[in-house]
Amino acid sequence: MPEGDTIFRTATALRRWLGGRRITTARSGVPGLDASRLVGRSVDTVETRGKHLLIRLSGGLSVHTHMRMTGSWHVYPAGEPWRKPVRQARLVLAAGERVAVCFNAPTVELLGARDERSHPSLRRLGPDVVAPEAPDPVEVRRRARIRAAASPTIAELLLDQQMVSGIGNVYRSECLFLCGLHPATAVAELRDDQLDDLVATASRLMRVNARATSAPSRSFGPSSDDRGLPSAGRTWVYRRNGRPCRRCGSPVRRGLLGPQARAVYWCPVCQAARAPAAPGAMPGPAGQVGAELEVRTATTADAATASGIVCGPTASCSARRSTTAAPPS
Repeated sequence: MPEGDTIFRTATALRRWLGGRRITTARSGVPGLDASRLVGRSVDTVETRGKHLLIRLSGGLSVHTHMRMTGSWHVYPAGEPWRKPVRQARLVLAAGERVAVCFNAPTVELLGARDERSHPSLRRLGPDVVAPEAPDPVEVRRRARIRAAASPTIAELLLDQQMVSGIGNVYRSECLFLCGLHPATAVAELRDDQLDDLVATASRLMRVNARATSAPSRSFGPSSDDRGLPSAGRTWVYRRNGRPCRRCGSPVRRGLLGPQARAVYWCPVCQAARAPAAPGAMPGPAGQVGAELEVRTATTADAATASGIVCGPTASCSARRSTTAAPPS
């Protein structure tokens, strides 16, 4: 699933090609979505909220999309062939010499201002880790306490968009490694300073990657002495099951955690089995302990697709659709 930085880059590219332009034609592949309501409206801006993308139009209407595992936005020069079949187009917007196509996104809908305020997903979102200002630690702690019952381990909590929004599977594994926390650490045992550091690390990394002007390969820091500066785009642990840890050389492990059995990666040496309980630890359900991970030794890992902009052959875009590949060891 695309994470907050990928959606941010997608929005940046859509703003570049659509911002300030009037929609001349629109076509919907979504049952019940009346695309004719979009024709004649100008694109005011394109914004993100975590993993959600909102195209703001004149007259107070917005196009809301969520990519989940399958969706992507492409931009083409008018008349150029598309890289995906027409049948996969969920929404097509033509504005001047550009055509924006949303392919395969499960969520494509039109929202007014009132609809957005009452939207079941948007209204519950936590602070956006890609926003210019880092999330307020006090607000994050408050939300973490509320969500601890539903997301009892730190690895689950990082994917809980009601705590903070924008973090996905890649960033949770990388940030847990950089902060030295085992994925199964119980939220009830997590100190405030550990949570603060974890969210600040995710925010710093994601903001750097979201606003990078070069090719959209992610960077997670070049060495054990530099915990967040951009580098060549290799991961520390994500999709490196069985390979040596870049810090200590121990084999990286992979496990499944949570009701959806999402894969998580960690170093058994660099990331302690559990954060020790300490004065000031975040309160949680009585007796709650770190969950055990189901460890998989297979080297085949889940693929992460970062969906962004794909341009036609004669165009240049500030973001492109890419598939995250396992970095060299």
